[in-house]
Amino acid sequence: MKVLTAPASPFGRKVAITAHMKGLADRIDFQTTKADAEDNTNPLAKIPVLITDDGASIFDSPVICEYLDAQAASPVLFPGEGAKRWKALTLGALADGIIDAAILLVYEGRYRPEDKRVEAWVGMQQKKINQALDHLEPAPPAFDGTPDYGHVTLACALGYLDFRHGGKWRAGHPNLVAWLDTFAAAVPAFEKTTPDA
Repeated sequence: MKVLTAPASPFGRKVAITAHMKGLADRIDFQTTKADAEDNTNPLAKIPVLITDDGASIFDSPVICEYLDAQAASPVLFPGEGAKRWKALTLGALADGIIDAAILLVYEGRYRPEDKRVEAWVGMQQKKINQALDHLEPAPPAFDGTPDYGHVTLACALGYLDFRHGGKWRAGHPNLVAWLDTFAAAVPAFEKTTPDA
């Protein structure tokens, strides 16, 4: 198998952490590419993309992570049914929303000239991030033993806020800071996949 990704991508990081947690990382060739590169087999020009041994392309990150989860019996990152499954998927969706808003803020600064920026739109993206963090802060999502997919996604969202947004979220969210420290201690792949630049 191979994964087309970029070291700075929080979605790619989520896939890499999942691969490590499932004991599959040594079976996957992680190849650095750009979203709009010719080798990207996702017609939406997004990364990551997993290419299976038989040549099938799987995207995007939630689907790749669930595919990897199915390749080894334990630990189970996607509960099979019931309340635990919906809780993990809902947390994953919330954390992906944080990542989406944070990336849009990066793109706004990177691709739009300063005189063309719409402050109301920037404020709307920041509000999404703030509301999600404030929702989680009173009672961060606990895990017994191995974190699940939702926890992995949240850790990658917080890691991206550290990486691209200077960790400003930390000042008002001490419970989430402690939660991320606990996650990092439980999942060594989190530190191992920290992007450099």
